[in-house]
Order: sequence, then structure tokens, then C-alpha cells
Amino acid sequence: MRYLRVVTLLLFAMCPAAAPSAQAQAPPGTFRLLEATIDDIHAAFRANRLTCRTLVDAYLRRIEAYDQAGPRLNAVQTINARARQEADRLDAAFRASGPTGPFHCIPVLVKDQVETIDMPTSYGSILFKDFVPQRDATVVAKLRRAGAIIIAKTTMGEYAAGYLSTASAGGPIRNPYDPRRNASGSSSGSGAGVAANFATVAIAEDTGGSIRGPAAVHSLVGLRPTVPLVSRHGMMPAKPTTDTLGPIARTVRDTAMLLDVIAGYDPKDPVTAQAVGQIPNTYTAFLAADGLKGARVGVIRQPIDTKTDPSSEDYRKVKTVIDRAVAELKARGADVVDPIAIPDLALRVARAWDVNVFETEPAINRYLAEHPNAPFKTLRDILLTGKVVPSRVRVLMGNIGRSPEEAGYLQALRINDEIRQQVFSAMAEHRLDALVHATYDHQPAVIGPNEMTDPRLDTTGQGSNRRLAPVLGFPALTVPAGFTSDGMPVGLELVGRPYAEPTLFRLGFAFEQATDHRKPPSTTPALPGEP
Repeated sequence: MRYLRVVTLLLFAMCPAAAPSAQAQAPPGTFRLLEATIDDIHAAFRANRLTCRTLVDAYLRRIEAYDQAGPRLNAVQTINARARQEADRLDAAFRASGPTGPFHCIPVLVKDQVETIDMPTSYGSILFKDFVPQRDATVVAKLRRAGAIIIAKTTMGEYAAGYLSTASAGGPIRNPYDPRRNASGSSSGSGAGVAANFATVAIAEDTGGSIRGPAAVHSLVGLRPTVPLVSRHGMMPAKPTTDTLGPIARTVRDTAMLLDVIAGYDPKDPVTAQAVGQIPNTYTAFLAADGLKGARVGVIRQPIDTKTDPSSEDYRKVKTVIDRAVAELKARGADVVDPIAIPDLALRVARAWDVNVFETEPAINRYLAEHPNAPFKTLRDILLTGKVVPSRVRVLMGNIGRSPEEAGYLQALRINDEIRQQVFSAMAEHRLDALVHATYDHQPAVIGPNEMTDPRLDTTGQGSNRRLAPVLGFPALTVPAGFTSDGMPVGLELVGRPYAEPTLFRLGFAFEQATDHRKPPSTTPALPGEP
């Protein structure tokens, strides 16, 4: 414990020089909440310009002003009623002996798919709106030990089933860049909340794209880690072979710092044993402004989604942004192979994804059995209540009665292996460090009045290229690529080999520093009197 304390103090001392931030634009001796990074907050604590209580109060004021009022983003499911009390405790600890950990008083949003012992965990469902687990998820426990404050749980797509940003427990989540439009993916509350500056960073979940999608449409950074890096213990599963938890943040550095806290072996999720020896002392060591120089990057131009419409104006708007981003990669010294073609990619990815219907029901049933106070114990019973959003029932019903014991499951794994080998070979042939593509080939769709009841109106995933990384089992980092002509964010996704997070951070950080594409939404400006 003494050693950890010394390390924490050293990290605190080193933070401000590690990476300049938007706060550098503020007058000397001031702190600006809007777009504040972890380093900014810690520097303000050290300089006695900020207290934890003031910080938490300011974020809670923003949630009050913009979540159910103003643009009515609906990003927050439950506010932590003890957040101010925890802030006071952390202030007292700081006065007595300094920071309590590397995330001392960093307010974090957590997707409501992830268990918290002191707040309900609804999974986006009205059936679980009062369910309070008797344990913290491993990632939550790690965050608390690092000194973080879980300021709120975020609204999510019901049972993380599909990409629709609606749920029986919360309704539609809105995009702060245009509240008429969807916020992407089941982790949409985490994305909208970080974009609107409701907290510093967020925990999201990615089965088929629900970290990277919300990051892309909110001008944020989102990392889908290699699956064994981060424990899923305490998270309702969807497809265990592709489920993972990961960070959403406004900067690459904050994303790396959050991964430092949550990555690591957890005996409660045995798959994490595979990551032992693969995790560096800190991912921030790989952040270099010249990180693109000499890197070899392959650009996937072909749509990875069979629903993409290359003839549409919407597609052309996104392509213009991606073209500029690729030019920016070249300008910063990357050796770009453009395009890199992988035969029948969209059809192969769709087949690999759609064929795996064997894991969901057994995994959810095992998970619910771990909770003696859970109101329902099987997925079938949940769906038979008639209280699940109808469009989500359609998605989930295809998994009922299926099992990994079926021969079809082996076929699904074989299809994944074939695509993985194909991509490994393409990267080896072209000597690539990473692949890049648009996270979405289309802008987020306008929320329709009947999306919750009619699955045919679920257009939130149109043009989604996010399933490639989960099918491959590769990590992927989405970074802001810029904005379309009508002001909607576009995400550039970097895909690397397993455990290549250091490479992705190096490339993503260099791109971010060179372009500075991140801009906060105009619908959630600084409040009067806000720090």
C-alpha cells in the first residue's frame, strides 16, 4: 500500500507536463469545467483552485440543466445520491494526505448494464428499474479504489440488444449535436453524457460496436479493448465471445488513463488470465505527437455493412470527412495503403455476426442466477412479460432455445476464424500496423416516432462498420475525424491486432494532436457561474 501511495503521488506530480490541454487556453490560474481533462482537474486540485465538492456540484448542475431540461438528452438513468458526500470525503482525504489514487475525484459515468451496489442497475428495462445488486462490478470496484466517483448511471438500449437508442426504462437518448437524431448504440447514454460534459469520462460496453458508435457520433474517443484485457464480471452479458467493457472520453490520453485503471486479471472473469504479460505499466507511455511518422496504415474503403448506400448524399457527406482524415494521416508521416481490399468483407462479417445466436440465452440465465434478489431469473421470462420494447423482443427472441452445445456454434466459430485469418494475412502482406475505416458510413438518423414498436424503423445502425473488430477479436479505437457539412461528428476507427492497444493509442494520439477535431456541442454550453 505504501508503494501504491508513492506511485499515485508521483503520477499526480507528473500529470500537468504530460499533455497540454484545452485548459491552456484559459487565463493562467483559472480552471474551466467545459472539456476538462483528468490532468486539468488534478492540476486544479494541487493549485487549490478547485475542490472535489465544487467539481461534483458543477457536473450535477449540468445534468440538471441539460438532461431532462434544455435539449432533454436523456443520457442519465440514475444520479448517485451520495456523490456530494463522497466528494466531501475525498476533499478531507486530500487535505490530510494528498490524492487517494490515480483517479482521485474523477467523476465517471457508468453504463446501466454494469452493477453498482449503491444504485439500481436497470439494464435499460422497466422490469429492473428498482433492482440494486448486492455487489459492485469489477470495473466499478477498481474505479472506486482508484479514487473515482461514480456520479451517475447512464441510459442504455434495453438489454444492450441492437443499436436502437431506446429502452422501456428510459426512452430515447438524444444526440447533443442535434437532439432530433439518435445517439447510437446501446451505450448511447455514456456517449451523450461525456459529449455534454456531464462527467470527465465514462464506462461503456461493446458487443458489436456500442463503445465506438456513441464515440463516433459525439466527437469522442472510444476504445474497444482486446476482450481479455478488462473484466466483464458484474456486467449483464450479450455475446460473451465479443462482449467487453471499455472507456469513452474526450481525449486519447484520458482514454489511456482509464484503461490503466480497469485493465488486468480478475479471477471472477477467467478469460482475463490470457492478458497477463500483455499489459504495460501505463498506456500513456505510448502517446507521442509524432506517433504517425513511419506508421503503415491500410484504409478500408469498401462498406462493411450491407445496409450502406454509397449513392446517398448522406454517405457522400461522411466520405468527404474521411477523405480529409486520410489526407491528414499522410500529412503527419503515415505510409498509407489506400485502399486495401478484402474480398466479400461485408457479406462475410454479416454472416459471422448473424450466425452466432447460441451464447446469449445461456449466458444471461447464468448471470441472473448469481443474483438472489433479481426480479427475473431467465431471459425467456423477461421476454414473456410483454414489457420489453417490441423491437428489442424481435432481436432477442432469435436467441431463445439456442445453446453453444449445438453444432451450429462450431460453424459460427469457424466462420470467424476464416475472416480473422484473411485479415491477418492482408495486414502481413502489406506490413500494416493498423487498418482504418469510418466507424459509420452514414450520419446518425433522425429518431422516428414509432422506432420503439416497429423494428423496421431501426435505422440507427445504417452504415455501421463496427462489427468488423468484434468478429475479428481485434481491438479498435475511434477518434474524432471532423464534422460533416451540416455539423454532425464523424469517427475514424483504427483497428489493430490483438493486444495492440499501445499502437492504437500512439496513432490515435498523434492524429488527435495534429487535427484537434473535438468540439463540444452548442446545445450544452457553459452555465452561468460554472467554473
